[in-house]
Amino acid sequence: AMAADSPSSSSSSGMARRLAHHHQAVLGFLLGLFVSLVLYTTMSGQFGSTKSVVVPQSMSGERAEQNVRTSPPPVSSAPNNSIQGNVQVNTTYQLDQTVNDASDKMKGELIRQELNQDGDGNDDGSNVKHGAPRKPICDLTDPRYDICEISGDGRALGANRTILYVPPAEERGSDGPEWAIKDQSRKYLSDIKEVNVKTLSAAQSLVAPECTSRHTVPAVVFAMNGIIGNPWHDFSDLLLPLFITTRAYDGEVQFLVTELQPWFVDKYRLILTNLSRYDIVDFNKDIGVRCYPHIIVGLRSHGDLSIDPARTPQNYTMLDFRLYMRDIFSLPWDGQGIPYKEKANKKNATGGIDDGTEKQKPRLMLINRGWNRKFVNLPEISAAVQAAGFELLVVEPLRDTRLEEFSREVDSCDVLMGAHGAALTSFFFLRTNAVMLQVVPWGLKREAMIYFGVHVKEMMLQDIEYSITVEEST
Repeated sequence: AMAADSPSSSSSSGMARRLAHHHQAVLGFLLGLFVSLVLYTTMSGQFGSTKSVVVPQSMSGERAEQNVRTSPPPVSSAPNNSIQGNVQVNTTYQLDQTVNDASDKMKGELIRQELNQDGDGNDDGSNVKHGAPRKPICDLTDPRYDICEISGDGRALGANRTILYVPPAEERGSDGPEWAIKDQSRKYLSDIKEVNVKTLSAAQSLVAPECTSRHTVPAVVFAMNGIIGNPWHDFSDLLLPLFITTRAYDGEVQFLVTELQPWFVDKYRLILTNLSRYDIVDFNKDIGVRCYPHIIVGLRSHGDLSIDPARTPQNYTMLDFRLYMRDIFSLPWDGQGIPYKEKANKKNATGGIDDGTEKQKPRLMLINRGWNRKFVNLPEISAAVQAAGFELLVVEPLRDTRLEEFSREVDSCDVLMGAHGAALTSFFFLRTNAVMLQVVPWGLKREAMIYFGVHVKEMMLQDIEYSITVEEST
């Protein structure tokens, strides 16, 4: 039989039940508090990443990261069981990872903003970079000439007398500078038309005219007009500046000529085709868009009929130019016999008459001008020259004189004589140590020395001047 419960045992059992209910309530409260803290910690970690991105720019990423990491974590009163431990570790890792990501993003944003302020950055991959060219492409500082030089994407539009420069993306600006260039060696001449040279802006570069032809060699744009028409200006204003500007390319350059003069091309074809192995382009009539890796607009000039070695890429001199002319026209090098004397020697060797002086007689070329500065006593001069033991060769160069034949005649002479003037430019075809005898009109001694005398000596020729008196002048 089962014994009945006593009053004392009944009361203790009721107390135990009440305590059990109380403990369950406490545990339920603590468990609810723990879950709330876990949810709060997780959500605050996620929102923390948003707050970290908007740290002011004056605060470095490293300092922001330290501020977030050193903030006291939320205090939890939940029991330290294994489930809570795993949740807390994962939550801390998520918070650290979020802070690191935010710090990296902030650092990247600061770097990007600094680059944009310097003109080297980009807002995104689709935007054009803005900046300034490293240096202007045109130089207008020389008193004689203006010149532009484009390295990169140069586009020539002959019909528009326009040269465009499309800069690399990192050099493009909001606007593009523009120049009007007189593409000849004397920029102060009023009849030289201008060529427009323009650097395209960032927006213009995106709609630049497409190339209709692409070239791998540089191009030089220059005018074939001005005061050319006599040999001195032909050489001083065009051929010598063209030599200075293009000789270093050794023929690997193309000429884009404004105001092309067919007579000039025909007369100086040997020189032009040696300086450039490519077809000469009549730029005024050229249609389309020619694209070159390098374009020069204008011609460099160092002075009247002169070269300054310090201003040329290869330190060229007037002597270099004279020897260059002799090479182009296939004239003998120094040390070789003069052709007319060699013929005389052959004649004597085959039984010809030898008076003992023919092979030794020097030759003098007398340039007789047809208009101004003309010798009015030519017969007397001729007689005096022959009496002095020279063989005389009288010439009157004309505009259509063929330089191939004329250069050989000059080469055969020991002396070139003439009144101060353009025709004496033939001295480029003389041999080393040959003589140029310049008859200086009254009042022109200074001009005679500046335009010819100085350069004769530079080219290893002998200079003799005879200045006439007032009584000898008409």
